[in-house]
Amino acid sequence: MLMIRLQRVGRKHEPVFRIVLTDSKNAPKSGKFLEVLGYYDARKEDRGEFKLERIQHWMKNGAQLSNTIHNFLIDKKAIEGKKINVLPKKTPIIKEVVASAESSSEPKKEEEKKEEAPVEEISEIKEEIKEEEKETVAEEKVI
Repeated sequence: MLMIRLQRVGRKHEPVFRIVLTDSKNAPKSGKFLEVLGYYDARKEDRGEFKLERIQHWMKNGAQLSNTIHNFLIDKKAIEGKKINVLPKKTPIIKEVVASAESSSEPKKEEEKKEEAPVEEISEIKEEIKEEEKETVAEEKVI
């Protein structure tokens, strides 16, 4: 499958990108591409140049756009649609997830609270586990 995506060509700390047509199996840093379709320089005011006619030609012939190029073309008004969020997804903090789950569910009834194990039973179970671990350690020393 053909892809239209960015390929970095700038020096260290000077990001400049080519917009290239390449096979999707080629790595971005491999340097292999079929056609250069423009460039993008984030540090300059003009930001870059796109060969819109060639990009549209390849899109008609089945080339897929990367998410970033898709957003650039929407900015240039070359295509219509919504932008795609290309930022990584945030992982929720566990405490917030638990709090939101509790707030969304109904509060516990008194009957449900009684069914939970008391603290004394939990401590007894922990002690039993510790004793079993000691026994297994003693058996390993014997061997």
